[in-house]
Amino acid sequence: MLEKIQDSASWLLSHTQLRPTTVIVLGTGLGRLADEIEIIDEFPYHVIPNFPVSTVEGHKGKLIFGHLGGKEVMALDGRFHYYEGYDMKTVTFPIRVMRELGIKNYVVSNAAGGTNPEFRIGDIMLIVDHINFMPEHPLRGKNIDYGPRFPDMSQAYDREYLDMAREIAAKDNIRLVEGVYLATSGPTFETPAEYRMFHRLGADAVGMSTVPEVIVARHCGMRVFGMSVITDLGVDGKIVQVSHEEVQRAADAVQPIMANLVRKMIERIA
Repeated sequence: MLEKIQDSASWLLSHTQLRPTTVIVLGTGLGRLADEIEIIDEFPYHVIPNFPVSTVEGHKGKLIFGHLGGKEVMALDGRFHYYEGYDMKTVTFPIRVMRELGIKNYVVSNAAGGTNPEFRIGDIMLIVDHINFMPEHPLRGKNIDYGPRFPDMSQAYDREYLDMAREIAAKDNIRLVEGVYLATSGPTFETPAEYRMFHRLGADAVGMSTVPEVIVARHCGMRVFGMSVITDLGVDGKIVQVSHEEVQRAADAVQPIMANLVRKMIERIA
């Protein structure tokens, strides 16, 4: 696998002159940020050697190199999910390629169902910790020497970056909530009983991504900042039928706010 990672990284290094240290995953809620990036180079996933291809509606499936907030950045416009049929090594393959490219900062967003009764649809939740409820661990197998065999996860989400986001939000009058994100395999949305269970386990929001990538990013020594858009509520009395289209609409409504927050974060951290 290491040979494939290095092969992909070498191909990218030979096809762009940019050398960013920050990558942004343009997940649900951040897709519009791609319009604000001054694109220098972009590569559909299918042309990059060994790269998987995203199959989820709304994920464009390309790697972008450009400038945002005056800084060089890389952006993944489309991610990979366990529920698409990929194993965890494939889901997290791009993160290891990023490490070979010199990425130090990993910025990620997702859509999630809120289990915290204080949350509202459209809230932006800072991820302060996570619970891994996936059936397969992304570091299972022979350890790649990017990090230790047993990496520490006591600060999976960078405290300095969380403080930075709080400061920006306070200045711009942005409502932020904070909480623990729990990742399941999907692709079904949660039942009311599952929402109740996850809340009792300590989760404030539930989704189908992010945690495997964050684990690998931390194993690779990257600093992580993550946010969830609360697109539906898994709270007794507020649970309604939900569809992927409704999730997209709820996330689209807060995209300008999230894009503004991330752009100002990039100005500071990149």
